[in-house]
Amino acid sequence: MVKARRIVIARVFQGEPRLEDFRIEEEDLPALRDGQILAEAVYISVDPYQRAYKNMHQVGATMIGSQVARIVESRAADFPVGRYVVGYWGWRDRTVADVGPDAPYFMSPAMLVPDLGELPLSLSLGVLGMPGITAYFGLLEVCKPKKGEVAVVSGAAGAVGSIVGQIARLKGCKVIGFAGSDAKVKWLKEELGFHHAFNYKTNDVTEALKQAAPDGVDVYFDNVGGEMSSAIINSMREYGRISVCGAISGYNESNLPKATIIQHAAIFKQLRMEGFMYIRWHDRWGEGIGQLMQWIREGKIKYHETVTDGFQNTPKAFVGMLQGENLGKAVVKV
Repeated sequence: MVKARRIVIARVFQGEPRLEDFRIEEEDLPALRDGQILAEAVYISVDPYQRAYKNMHQVGATMIGSQVARIVESRAADFPVGRYVVGYWGWRDRTVADVGPDAPYFMSPAMLVPDLGELPLSLSLGVLGMPGITAYFGLLEVCKPKKGEVAVVSGAAGAVGSIVGQIARLKGCKVIGFAGSDAKVKWLKEELGFHHAFNYKTNDVTEALKQAAPDGVDVYFDNVGGEMSSAIINSMREYGRISVCGAISGYNESNLPKATIIQHAAIFKQLRMEGFMYIRWHDRWGEGIGQLMQWIREGKIKYHETVTDGFQNTPKAFVGMLQGENLGKAVVKV
């Protein structure tokens, strides 16, 4: 009998999650049936969206999330032993999973990791996985940036925002990022090529934009929501486009926070605002991953990972990520 560990919710989150809100349990896994695999986690992802799915935060439930795992046993012809797979199986070190065409899934179906060559396997949870795909299609398909335009990214030093800003720069935009520390601002400007970056904790957002984009903003990729986003949207030019990816500023709140209204700007500047989820472009993921991989190998896109060692430290990595401790993508090495 194969045993597995899983991290479950011990107490429903009240505000910011705490370490004591989680516990580790052990369980016996069933024998494989046709269409199933046994996978051993190599890396586990921690992401802001995991806090947003509040209806899934039930006591005793395995914490949601994705992982990249090695297939160690298989009864599914398309998922051979030895290959790596990305699956949304939660915080588990071993999983028996259905991977057939009719298998149920959360967020996206299990997907074999393509040949990454010399690149780290963990990138399949970052720039070559959900965050990278989110950045690629969320910017290019929703905002359609044009050469010479001004693009602003909130949460710019995170897994998604850091890639969005670099793609916007490659498309010829003037790129402005907002992040939560001076160290992150320095990284955005000196390493990633952002034209301007500001610490939103020590800079007034509206005044910063008057300085960096006196004629206004054309494209806004929103990872944060709240008052910051209201300030950015009210600083936009006519026919500006807004891609709504996340709202991390309110994820820990029991009641949705209030912010300055944006309707006047939306009407009189004729703005377009669109929310999205990355699953929309599922049939084009290969295209996105392929282009991102090419840009990485050409040195046009850089990435950073904040890696925490040890399955048992996954809650610590999650709490730290929500508090802004990560630079780039946060992952746990199992």
